[in-house]
Amino acid sequence: MSFKSPYLFDDTVQRLLAAFADRSIKVFATIDQRAEALAVGLTMPPTTLILFGNPRAGTPLMLANPQSGVDLPLKALVVEPSPGRVEVILNSAAYIIRRHALPAELLANLAPVERLVAGILRT
Repeated sequence: MSFKSPYLFDDTVQRLLAAFADRSIKVFATIDQRAEALAVGLTMPPTTLILFGNPRAGTPLMLANPQSGVDLPLKALVVEPSPGRVEVILNSAAYIIRRHALPAELLANLAPVERLVAGILRT
């Protein structure tokens, strides 16, 4: 799923990081993929991957199906595919549940992230 951001690229990244911190959502890593591309002589638009999550929410998914760990922690990809157009891309909670044949009740462990990101990007 993709959310359009009304904010500049760096502001979008910072808003996500601040919102996660405010809600005690652990940020495991922030990867500046543009910088990594530049380091090997390639160019790409601004792109940052944020790996984040809450072990209290994610562990039950991994216990139900260890393969779900391939999608955990959760990821938010912030991209600026064209100047001034910033997007935040996530795998939807429903997709992760379906992909790993997880019990439907575990959807509640992931769905709040979608609402949180949508709220962060409202003006």
